[in-house]
Amino acid sequence: MSDSPARHLALQGASNFRDLGGYPTTDGRITRWRHIFRSNHLGQLTAADIEIVRALGVRSAFDFRGLEERAAGLCALNEIMVHPLPIEPTVVAALRTELARGKLTAPVALELMRESYRNYVRHNTHCFRALFGHLLEDRAPLVIHCTAGKDRTGFASALILHALGVPDDVIAEDYLLTKRHYRRDVSTASDLPADVLEAIGSVDASYLAAAFEAVGHEYGDLETYLRDGLKLGAAERSALKARYLQS
Repeated sequence: MSDSPARHLALQGASNFRDLGGYPTTDGRITRWRHIFRSNHLGQLTAADIEIVRALGVRSAFDFRGLEERAAGLCALNEIMVHPLPIEPTVVAALRTELARGKLTAPVALELMRESYRNYVRHNTHCFRALFGHLLEDRAPLVIHCTAGKDRTGFASALILHALGVPDDVIAEDYLLTKRHYRRDVSTASDLPADVLEAIGSVDASYLAAAFEAVGHEYGDLETYLRDGLKLGAAERSALKARYLQS
């Protein structure tokens, strides 16, 4: 709609900073604008960026970065309360192991990315459960991020939209917007081959699909995962929708 806010905010010191508002749900409502944002890390914001984020009223950040990642880029806004939900990165180390073995190819990199998404479900569900606990405490406007804002953040965003009743095809479209808005840090893992860097420096529908395949394997289906893995019963789902949806 012409009167809708901009979804993507073009910050100089962060990329892929965008709003999860404005998406339709299966019950005829839409996700609230300017309540939940997703981004890469907030450690390199410029003075102009800080004023933009400050004007949005962001109060809380939910940070999926591991310990070393967080230390390398602290949030540039002192007034934002940062809530660490650490999921340690594993892909680059696994890629370098394959490189040392002489086995690293782009297809191997793609499969390692898919496996990392499966492990979000197998080993890190507690972090996503904690995120929803915070969301239920009404800390909006808020931002969810990791280092690149595309994988850990991408799965978290997909879970939020699912819990709010956004259709699968819309969730997939939001996930793939990263291809348009993410600027890869060319200095990161620069020792790896270019086709491998391309595989890990973007998103692919098969990555998110791998996470939801793991949901099916571990929990049976997504609704059971939301209920038993993320502890979102009927009351919690209703509270989320009341908070983050509008008519």
